Amino acid sequence: MKMLHENWKDLPVKHHCHGEEYEYFRRSFVPRSAGHESLVCIYEVPPGKAPYPYHYHLKDEETFFIISGQGTLRTPEGERTVKAGEFLFFPPTERGAHKLINTSETENLVYIDFDVIHDVDICLYPDSGKIGVWGKDVNKLFPLDSRVDYYQGE
Repeated sequence: MKMLHENWKDLPVKHHCHGEEYEYFRRSFVPRSAGHESLVCIYEVPPGKAPYPYHYHLKDEETFFIISGQGTLRTPEGERTVKAGEFLFFPPTERGAHKLINTSETENLVYIDFDVIHDVDICLYPDSGKIGVWGKDVNKLFPLDSRVDYYQGE
């Protein structure tokens, strides 16, 4: 296999900031657009921030490896501290619900996110009551309590 980059810090970085609580810098090593069944990104999460809300997937699996820093991981079992050197696995069910928060006051939380992805995935957000449909041709969020009749508009 041809080496794409010698150092992860050489990868192009994209900054995402959503309100006061969510912010991250992402470097994609194997991006979704590569057409593979895996997605590999390196996240740098600033102090006091989380990259994403509490959520779980119905198809995609996620595995994190904490490179540096520390944070709090929320799962259905509660909250616990995570630190450099730990692997975290989130299966594609409600058991895999998670939210990672950087609890440091000064240091970024840096981790590799390895995902097994599918053409279409459903993601649920229990705290906000949303459902997300993610895939090649659709990326949409909806309130979980909204409904339409199956034949509406037909």
